[in-house]
Amino acid sequence: MPGEQVSGEAVREAETFDVVVVGSGAAGAMAALRSADQGMKVLIVEKAQKFGGTSATSGGVMWIPNHQLDGDKGDSKASALEYLDSIITRPVDRERLEAFLDEGPRMVSYLKDSGVPVMGAAWPDYEPLKPGARSDRSIIAPTFDGRELGDSRYALMREQYNRFKLFGRYAMDLTETFSLMMQNKGWRGVAAKVIGRYWMDRSTRSVSHRDRRFTQGAALMGAVYKQVFARGVELRLETGLERLTVDEAGRVTGVEVGNYGRKYRIDARHGVVLAAGGFEWNQELRDRFFPFPGLTRHSSSPEDGNRGEGLIAAEKIGASTEHTEQGWWIPTMILPMPGASNFHEVHQAAFDVGRPWSVVVNRNGVRFVDEACGYDQFGQGMVRDQQATGANMPCWLIFDAKFRRKFSAGGLMPTVHTAEHKVPNDWWDHYIFRAGSIEELARKIALPVDAVQQTVANMNEYARTGIDPEFGRGMNIYDQFFGDPTVTPNPNLGPIDTAPFYAVPINCGDLGTKGGLRCDARARVLDQAGNPIAGLYAAGNQSSTPFGDVYPGAGATIGPAMTFGFVAANDIAERSGNIRAGS
Repeated sequence: MPGEQVSGEAVREAETFDVVVVGSGAAGAMAALRSADQGMKVLIVEKAQKFGGTSATSGGVMWIPNHQLDGDKGDSKASALEYLDSIITRPVDRERLEAFLDEGPRMVSYLKDSGVPVMGAAWPDYEPLKPGARSDRSIIAPTFDGRELGDSRYALMREQYNRFKLFGRYAMDLTETFSLMMQNKGWRGVAAKVIGRYWMDRSTRSVSHRDRRFTQGAALMGAVYKQVFARGVELRLETGLERLTVDEAGRVTGVEVGNYGRKYRIDARHGVVLAAGGFEWNQELRDRFFPFPGLTRHSSSPEDGNRGEGLIAAEKIGASTEHTEQGWWIPTMILPMPGASNFHEVHQAAFDVGRPWSVVVNRNGVRFVDEACGYDQFGQGMVRDQQATGANMPCWLIFDAKFRRKFSAGGLMPTVHTAEHKVPNDWWDHYIFRAGSIEELARKIALPVDAVQQTVANMNEYARTGIDPEFGRGMNIYDQFFGDPTVTPNPNLGPIDTAPFYAVPINCGDLGTKGGLRCDARARVLDQAGNPIAGLYAAGNQSSTPFGDVYPGAGATIGPAMTFGFVAANDIAERSGNIRAGS
């Protein structure tokens, strides 16, 4: 009503939409797109100055079993369930899990029909030795021309991290990324093509420094948002959720939002979809939920972005949570920001820790995991080891000169990119440790010398035989996918024997949080008694994962996020009596 008081301030009259979506990542974009196609008036509110959420900064992969993009290749719901049942170790909502498997392929079909190009990718499931595992369940989007969003929006999509770009500037697709990462034959030509393509695009250089080629997560979100905007969905940036509004019956009727200190109400006729990410940047929630909280600064999601506002607002009206003790773990390391040494950047080390000529040890100087396993499994290993020994978080990646020449170690680029003399002096023996012998290196990083020497000696023997009897490193298809095929007999093992030797501390970072608001198979948020809260939905990391404690394959965050955004929109349309609900 005019002049209504909200949080002590006089504000403008409340607006009304059919659906209000909180958060502009993959889950929110899909909920908005599908709702608009169901004939509803939709608003997306995003607290950041850029849209696209964490999804736009990611690899942009969706894990969707039985997606059928390349025809029937033998995958099925039954096969996916066999795989998931073999890896999930704690109780999950079976109906919700099966809803993901049923609705995921339908979501992909809808995505294609709506004008978003997607294609299958040959990426092994993260536990490839388990029954039902496959190498064809991941989906990616091809490169998208960001200028198709219009010049006013092209620069407003959240930009990928420097680590996903060549020299922090030039966009790369996944094929180019892996070619340069592994220094495959012809990699210098690939680099020259990437750089030349950027500078030849003179029209874009006059608009923005940003590469017009949107790749990986930006490609997916660019293609989705092209369709979102084409359908007249409104997007408001710098507009954060303050609280949910409810009527006397307990139904969610809208949101109160804030914009640079101004607060106002937006009513939602048919539903509010919370899709604002997890809580990894909220230290209080980490301390409350995680067994070993870690620091917010170790997260590799956008800095200070996902702070759990949606979860907090929903809890205040009685919502329940689940799986909140879990993160989407990934090893990270920290380095000073180039040109601003008092500030730091977080760098992922997802694949670096499993390369040949290296080993990862805890502070007792011993191994604790197959270093080449999936990055979430690596983080799970850090948590288990910390619980058992108290000597993890951080652990240490130790490597030799051969590794240094060819591979990155988190943010430390190989010598072909960053020669020794180009490494800033303040990095040495503070962020990156270097020594002429393993003994000297162990002393520098305060690890037991004998234990480290024995671990390195063991690894050198494993490299000779090609067999890791401790953890099986390099002995499955997933490990080998990220190994070095030029190294034999095991692409993930190489002798650590060439000075100088190096070490970097590895933190238990994350891509976000696995747990969140407890939802049913229709993406409806549930109260403490397990009953749906009318008018309230959640998807993406705002909700809990259907997989409990595991990360089944590449894209297991974005796949369910988009699927349950799709499911939420369908349920809202059905309950509103929309005539297109069955389309």
